[in-house]
Amino acid sequence: MKKLLFLISIVAFTSCKKSYLESPSLGSLAAENFWKTESDALLGIHAIYDALQDRIQYSGNLNGFAAAGFPMYDCFGDNVFNATGWLFVGPGNYMLGNVDPNYQLFQTLWGSLYRGIGRANLAIENIQKMPETAITAQKKNQLLAQAYFLRGLFYSHIAVYYVEAPLVLKVQTLEEALVPKNSYQEISDQVVKDLKFAADNLPVSYPAAQYGYATKGAALGILARFYLYNKDYQGVLDATSTLLTLGYSLNGNYAQLFTEAGESSKEIIFAVRFNQDVSSNNELFSATFLTIPRVESAPMKNLVNEYYCTDGKPITTSPLYNPVSPGLNRDPRCGATIYFPGDIFLTDLNRAFTGNTATKFGQRKYVRRAASSTGIAVSSPGGQDFIVLRYADVLLMRAEAFLETNQLLNVYPLINQVRARVSMPSIESVEGSGLSQTALRAIVRRERRVELAIEGLRFFDLKRWGTMQAAFQAVVADAVPGYAPTYRGLKSETFPIPVTELNVNNKLVQNTPWQ
Repeated sequence: MKKLLFLISIVAFTSCKKSYLESPSLGSLAAENFWKTESDALLGIHAIYDALQDRIQYSGNLNGFAAAGFPMYDCFGDNVFNATGWLFVGPGNYMLGNVDPNYQLFQTLWGSLYRGIGRANLAIENIQKMPETAITAQKKNQLLAQAYFLRGLFYSHIAVYYVEAPLVLKVQTLEEALVPKNSYQEISDQVVKDLKFAADNLPVSYPAAQYGYATKGAALGILARFYLYNKDYQGVLDATSTLLTLGYSLNGNYAQLFTEAGESSKEIIFAVRFNQDVSSNNELFSATFLTIPRVESAPMKNLVNEYYCTDGKPITTSPLYNPVSPGLNRDPRCGATIYFPGDIFLTDLNRAFTGNTATKFGQRKYVRRAASSTGIAVSSPGGQDFIVLRYADVLLMRAEAFLETNQLLNVYPLINQVRARVSMPSIESVEGSGLSQTALRAIVRRERRVELAIEGLRFFDLKRWGTMQAAFQAVVADAVPGYAPTYRGLKSETFPIPVTELNVNNKLVQNTPWQ
């Protein structure tokens, strides 16, 4: 593995409403002159947050000519189409099986995650050494907790996508840089350990000027998500039980959540923040073209069909469904997520979507609808925050944990709460009461799909449910011209260790599915 001692381009919060951005690089400072004050420690923490804003992580891209970030990870599965071909380095080629360990996406993501991990290790080691004359014990634990939270988040991605990889928990010297990979269990145990420390030491909230830092709720929520991935349902219930008491609530306007107007909502537990007016801003996941809404991430037909009509019935049985106007009388989350032909997608130009994507549907969730008030074009870097975790997800995780521990009566009110926010009927009023675990499982999984569509979590869900192959079959059945994904077993559920890493580290062995 490449040496994980990085020169840190430090970025700092400014007085603007959101940003880890806009302070000089401190890479030129000698190490002995840094880590001396609380301000130094805070800058070191900001450098870790900065890794989240990499294009391959949360700032994303507009087209397929650069590797897709997490906002496009619904393209790994049956929710969203992604363009393919030798010029494209996104999920579409992965779905087709046209990738190997040389694929740029695998290499770029690996490098970004370990860059963040390296920065976290650097901060942890140095902040721990700082005396109380430089920083109070309380502030030290709070900053360390942020570093542990971020390291846990980075390693959770390593665990889900790469499964086995080096577990590096210290700043490496050149002599220590070549290390073997660790097992999934070892990585998983460390993720839980890091997130528990973070949850124990992070505050519930911060002053408004510091909005964006990880909180106790963020640590508990990511911990619950990782427990859910590992099928530790009691862990999910324990973590989410505390989360219910921390003051979060559902936003009354679902569509508003995914716009800049919704960024201070009490539903948001943790988001990666961006500021449109900062010159070095990278945010492109909300960008779009003038003639077509995000052509490289078009919702699949099978996703669109999952949204019920407003009577709570599927389009196959509801009298409200009109195939001539399929967007009418649908669950409000459908119109907030998807453009149908004829919908206005650029409000300042009054420009309608013509259905000119591969699937005939367009992505609306998160996508900008007009140039900014300061003249920033819709295709230029913007200022939309990406929500990593929100309260609706917590309710759905808790519902799934109750379901899988056969506490079925506790499932209904949680799903009903999520539905009520968009004025959709309760389970009892449509599907009935006293349902079997199997029937409720289908409801919980569908609810999770339509609530969280195009938020980068579909691959995570399909993999842990064991339904990835069925998802590939659903995509094939949609019959998008030239797009026929091939399920390749674990190669379609994991990423390989990049060849570049194997070439520089003779102690690394390729993960089994990719050997």
